Amino acid sequence: MQGRMRGRMAALAVVSALAMAACSSSVVRTSGSSGSAPQGATSPVRVSQPKYGATQVVKKGDTVYRIATTNGITALDLALWNNIPPPYIIHPGQRLRLYPGGSVATIPPPRTPVKPATTRPSTPPPSVVAPVANLAWRWPAEGALISTYQVGNPTRQGIDIAGNAGEPVRAAADGTVVYSGSGLVGYGELIIVKHNDQWLSAYGHNRKRLVSEGAVVKVGQQIGELGSTGTSRNMLHFEIRLNGKPVDPLQYLPRK
Repeated sequence: MQGRMRGRMAALAVVSALAMAACSSSVVRTSGSSGSAPQGATSPVRVSQPKYGATQVVKKGDTVYRIATTNGITALDLALWNNIPPPYIIHPGQRLRLYPGGSVATIPPPRTPVKPATTRPSTPPPSVVAPVANLAWRWPAEGALISTYQVGNPTRQGIDIAGNAGEPVRAAADGTVVYSGSGLVGYGELIIVKHNDQWLSAYGHNRKRLVSEGAVVKVGQQIGELGSTGTSRNMLHFEIRLNGKPVDPLQYLPRK
């Protein structure tokens, strides 16, 4: 049980671009609240607009959904940025960060000796390369690639793969299912798989989920059926996250 809870907390540490449905079973609420979506709330936010350096103190009656929507942030991103575990309960007086913590990892510049013995020709700086995943990644669906990842673009934190309704969605690597539900606005039926302490993958817009939280899956195993839940066309939205931050899946998936 403790291992499963650690898995869910690890999933919440990620990372995202997901939102929570107020009317689903995964209710976002504060302690003592009714759990229903706030009346008069604006439409769900599909893409977060972080407010770097800004925070907000929870007031009585506030919910993750309300605070996130008011600030132009998806509810799940707000939960992830503040390590709020399911069922996403917050308390009056709690201070929430309206932006992700940390920064994107980069390769540090080479150190310059204080007193170099000899003068060496200048060399170009090292290029940033994708970190090694040490996982046997495979494509989660067979369709055509219709949208790619773009670094720094909050609307393109993964890839979209077209397909027909009902086609298999498969685990991209061995792992354990840490989220399987339909409570995330904009992503429909969603599955998140934890591969190890650093790596997660997410599969959105499924027509049907075939695995439950806690299930151990193997690479290539069917975990869902491709669909259009939470979107306007049949497709799979797929993300790979390293230590909570999205990375380009095409850096790890085999070439087609």
